[in-house]
Amino acid sequence: MQQAIFGGGCFWCTEAVFLQLRGVAKVVSGYAGGQMDNPNYEAVCNGDTGHAEVILIDFDDSQISYTQLLNVFFATHDPTTLNRQGNDVGSQYRSVIYYLNPEQQQQAEQMIQQLKAEGIAVVTEVTAAPRFYPAEAYHQNFFANNPTQGYCNFVIPPKLMKLHSKFQDLLKD
Repeated sequence: MQQAIFGGGCFWCTEAVFLQLRGVAKVVSGYAGGQMDNPNYEAVCNGDTGHAEVILIDFDDSQISYTQLLNVFFATHDPTTLNRQGNDVGSQYRSVIYYLNPEQQQQAEQMIQQLKAEGIAVVTEVTAAPRFYPAEAYHQNFFANNPTQGYCNFVIPPKLMKLHSKFQDLLKD
């Protein structure tokens, strides 16, 4: 198993997307990149900690590659707006890739350069992985556990529709 850490706005959204991919064994919502030890949701949402909402993905690279994960990441969030995803505003919602090894760094930077060459003004941060803190238990698998919650009904389905239309070959059976 390999791991990847991505921040693409609200972790409820990114978690819901990546859980649908074949080869993804586990997705944990959490926080990374800030100054506070053991941050909590309230402090992170207030913008007081410097952390981003992120997901830690455990994946089988014989079924899905890191590059394929990057393709899904860039297609299912807005990598062009600094510290914002839709109505979620603040550095905790920044677009960020925390790489775990030099190969991930190279692949992420290469993809960003390719997107920029296509005219996409990517602002995604690429940084060595800091300490990852799992979010509180009620945030884990949030979309599946709270399908009628308003945010989930409004924000997540368009991301899932994009995933299903662009990456059908990467979805779990």
